[in-house]
Amino acid sequence: MVLSGLRGVGKTVLLNVFAEHARRNDWLVIQLEAQPGAAGKKATRAKLARELEVGARRLCGKPAWSFLQNALNSIGNISASLGVAGVSASVTTKQGRADSGNLDIDLEELVEDVSLAMRKARGGFGLFIDEMQDLDEELLTILLSVQHLAGQRGWPFYIIGAGLPNLPGKISEARTYGERLFLYRTIGQVNEEAASEALALPINRLGASLAPDALSLLLSAANGYPFFLQVYGRAAWEASSEKIISADDARVAVRHGTWTTASSRPDGSVPPMQNASTSGPWPRTAIPLPRLEKSPNALGSRPANLPSSAHDSSTRVLCMHPNMALFSSRCPEWLPSSGARPRTDMR
Repeated sequence: MVLSGLRGVGKTVLLNVFAEHARRNDWLVIQLEAQPGAAGKKATRAKLARELEVGARRLCGKPAWSFLQNALNSIGNISASLGVAGVSASVTTKQGRADSGNLDIDLEELVEDVSLAMRKARGGFGLFIDEMQDLDEELLTILLSVQHLAGQRGWPFYIIGAGLPNLPGKISEARTYGERLFLYRTIGQVNEEAASEALALPINRLGASLAPDALSLLLSAANGYPFFLQVYGRAAWEASSEKIISADDARVAVRHGTWTTASSRPDGSVPPMQNASTSGPWPRTAIPLPRLEKSPNALGSRPANLPSSAHDSSTRVLCMHPNMALFSSRCPEWLPSSGARPRTDMR
């Protein structure tokens, strides 16, 4: 599966959710973020070698571990082909598999050995790649070839990638059959109903509410983008000291959220959240930053109403924190098949 879209729409969060589900089912999971450039190529390959070792060790004590023993040699040997010197003592090397020094051959042998072992364990081998468009051409091409072969031979090997809108095109350019290898899903703006629920439900569950005009203002400012829903929703919560968040609070929230997003730019404008490879900008780019009516430190809060833990099952906070890393633990899952509408049955 390949998830593509602009930055801040929840691709990485979905990727993390998928990887966690695989781990819970005792798959061998490799998770990494590709990096561009020559230094990024080296770092990505080193991360792949390290994650192979860590992913295998994570299964120690699980039923899959006994089936994985023969594949450990391949995991140890592949490091040399990936340009990584030295292997942990926890993974042994043995001549014969994934040790030719040819990355094309060695990755194929590695995936075969690990996949067959995981199939015996009734599990799978999942490679989860964030920022997949930044993979170096050689590694991307080899991985696509191996995924194609795995599909032909029935190996339980699956690449799940996430990246910018140019990712599907880059995959097709690397391998002509690339467009047939994956289930492609575009992650983008949520509809108004989903955005309203994302803003209102967490606040309602904490004993407060949004005035209709405040909700309308926040929806208009966020324009359906999950990142801005989070930023403006949290700012609205902090801006109000009353049980009902007013339109004035919402205006302060939008200003404060804009300031938060734009703080890294000397001209005070909102960063476009894209690079040259994306197909379009975020909404409200290059907006001059208005002066805050309230200083950030003066914004009110309701600490007494907040749960003791971010993982409290009574809260499904989508908009209360700008950090996307907390998205998976604090909010509903975004479903690519339904226009990224949040689920309401998550616990």
